[in-house]
Amino acid sequence: MRLPLVFILMTTMIDSIGIGLIIPVMPALLREIGNVPLADAAMWGGVLMTAFAAMQFLFGPVIGALSDRYGRRPILLIALFVMTLDYLVMAIAQTFWLLLAGRIVGGITAATQSTASAFMADISEPHEKAARFGLIGAAFGMGFVIGPLIGGLLAEFGTRAPFYGAAALSAANMVFGYFVMPETVTDRTRRPLTWARTNPLGAFLNVGLNPRLRNLLILFFAYQVAFMVYPAVWAYFTEARFGWSPGMIGLSLGAFGMAMAIVQGGLIRFILNWLGDRGTVIYGIVFNFFAFLVLGFVESGLVAMLFIPLTALGAVVTPAVQGMMSRATPDDSQGELQGVLSSSAALATIFSPLAMTYAFAVFAAEDADPYMPGAPFLLSAILMFVCLFAILATRRTVQS
Repeated sequence: MRLPLVFILMTTMIDSIGIGLIIPVMPALLREIGNVPLADAAMWGGVLMTAFAAMQFLFGPVIGALSDRYGRRPILLIALFVMTLDYLVMAIAQTFWLLLAGRIVGGITAATQSTASAFMADISEPHEKAARFGLIGAAFGMGFVIGPLIGGLLAEFGTRAPFYGAAALSAANMVFGYFVMPETVTDRTRRPLTWARTNPLGAFLNVGLNPRLRNLLILFFAYQVAFMVYPAVWAYFTEARFGWSPGMIGLSLGAFGMAMAIVQGGLIRFILNWLGDRGTVIYGIVFNFFAFLVLGFVESGLVAMLFIPLTALGAVVTPAVQGMMSRATPDDSQGELQGVLSSSAALATIFSPLAMTYAFAVFAAEDADPYMPGAPFLLSAILMFVCLFAILATRRTVQS
């Protein structure tokens, strides 16, 4: 299972690379296309991220249910092929509306994260799941290392170059997966496709009926809303507060991603052994609260650059919650669960960029009083209280 595992982690990493690759160039690209100031470009960027997330929300359960019925392999390979074409279209887009169309298609193809997570659940023993989901988080973090760094470098060749880079990576991984990806859905675990399990509301209802999962789903959603502040406003925040260039923005995101990879790929195992799943979640929530608080008020670019990798020490919440929920879910419903989690994250991404970029636009405008570009991070800090209440209300029957 070594090469298939590499493929799954590469798929997750490329999803992250594709997002991180274009973050450094988005402010310049949107101003180039729309001829608008930075604050307005941030608002348009929020619209693009929301469209991307809306498609993930709508198609997460669909893709997850399709993989439960037809298998993980065909779903992942088809999605990578469409993703390659999508990046090529975005590379030649000359209007905001074509960029928007590209983000819509991209959101559908990125909904396969649920399938990748379901594959990971298929090949993992119950006690391995939280740590294995941590590997997925680490792969996502590594993508955030590679993506912004490459994006910042490619941006020197023009605002379109990162999109061509993302297309090449997607195509290469598709070819790799064609030769190494096995099928893990068997006749024993294959499940008929039904409308109730493919539409988002039906899938959410099915998972939400499980009392052991309901509070964890609320926690997962609120945490995703808060954590989305980084991709939503980081490029705009650092340019407004510190005057950073695309290259410096890419470097800072790369440092953050490297720290995430270290935490979720290695340190999380020690934290889980020490604190258990529930304790790990509580630790991550408290740590993130103070991290968001610092970023809300920081005024020194040097302090921000040194501090941003440390914020990844709180990036243990998602894999720990996924592990708790996966163990409480039957084997033939792993795709559905991961689809619901993918849709939950997407639903958070629908609301979060709009809220975060709006908060940035209001408090970072030239005539803002007070002028506080870090306001979105303070909003994320408040959301940590919601997460804390949810985990404290969680029944101990979900614990490891």
